[in-house]
Amino acid sequence: MRAIAWLLALFGVAVAVALLAGNNQSTVTVFWPPYRVDLSLNLVLLLTVATFIALHLALKALSALFAMPQQAQRWRLQQKERATHSALLDAFSHLLAGRFLRARKAAEVALRQEQALLASGHPLAHGDKLRALAHLVTAESGHSLQDKATRDSHLQQALDSTAQRNTVETQETREGVQLRAAHWALADRDADAAMQWLDALPQGAARRTLALRVRLKATRLARQTLPALETARLLAKHRAFSPAAAQSILRGLALELLNTAYDPAQLQRAWAELDPAERLMPEVAIQAAQRLVTLQGDTALARIWLLPIWEQMVAHPEQEHAFGTKLVRALEAGFSATDSPADLPWLHRIEAAQQRNPRDARLQYLAGMACLRHQLWGKAQQLLAQSVHQLEDNGLQRSAWRALADLAEQRGDTAAAQAAYKQVAGL
Repeated sequence: MRAIAWLLALFGVAVAVALLAGNNQSTVTVFWPPYRVDLSLNLVLLLTVATFIALHLALKALSALFAMPQQAQRWRLQQKERATHSALLDAFSHLLAGRFLRARKAAEVALRQEQALLASGHPLAHGDKLRALAHLVTAESGHSLQDKATRDSHLQQALDSTAQRNTVETQETREGVQLRAAHWALADRDADAAMQWLDALPQGAARRTLALRVRLKATRLARQTLPALETARLLAKHRAFSPAAAQSILRGLALELLNTAYDPAQLQRAWAELDPAERLMPEVAIQAAQRLVTLQGDTALARIWLLPIWEQMVAHPEQEHAFGTKLVRALEAGFSATDSPADLPWLHRIEAAQQRNPRDARLQYLAGMACLRHQLWGKAQQLLAQSVHQLEDNGLQRSAWRALADLAEQRGDTAAAQAAYKQVAGL
């Protein structure tokens, strides 16, 4: 379309020239005593245009001739810049390929060429950033080669390079250097140094997913369970893990936090630090209740912690709950931790759940132990006898046989007691 427009314009110019110059009878007379020169107006116009074009081309040629030294200098600078960038790209390529010696050499070449440009009075506009990245590659290579002296030296030079100008680009590069330093501290199993590097980051950078991952590893390495749990919650909120992985990490940290409590008051404070969703995790609630009973704490409080897990299990009796056996053991431990009988609401809950699901041997066993605690000997005998042969867990079977042996001794049935003790020994 553009070619057609130019062609039409050319035809228009040709028509205009033909109309104006074809019948032009004007002349131009030049008096140069004693001479007189008569020229047609068309010839004068043509000579004027030709003279202008010749002068314009001559001026451009002279300008190009005088600019050749500057162009040669710019070409040499461009070649040096390209060589610097090429060396830095080679360094990154070798680093990713695991060729750490070659990466270090290429990074050192880039540093020398950048210093040469700086010394010649033609520094790169992004020289600080390039220099910091080259030092970072050299430090990363030194870390991979277990050359800590080289790593620390180039790390400090990278930080110095990014500290010269406070721009957005240099600030981001400095944050990247600090994050790599935290990674190296973790690799050296130095959690304190890693935390110091992370604390030196700006607030926005410290909340990035990569920084939070490093902080999680550092806090776990330093045995700081509560900060690690808080960091894991942030990572789960930012969807840094899959839902299953996030739940597993949170569950593990919550269990670790509970295991660090060595008295009931400390355990209750640890329980208060947990989120409601973490308290509803069966493993966490069961571990908390068992540890509270072990520390001789309030068994009623332990049963309160277990109540949501119990309701979760009895609400879906058709599902196979992996935590069912652990929950039964935790409740049994709470019943056995005191000489007083279990509270009546729990007895009613257990009996109602057992009646709704009479085929569940674990519920029969738990109901029998609760009746035993309330001195309902006959009902306890019946429930334990029904469940003992159906229990799949050896620990529950041993407890059931021991309870049956005690009941037999109470009623003076020595033969039944010996038979029950024999079953316990066999298990």
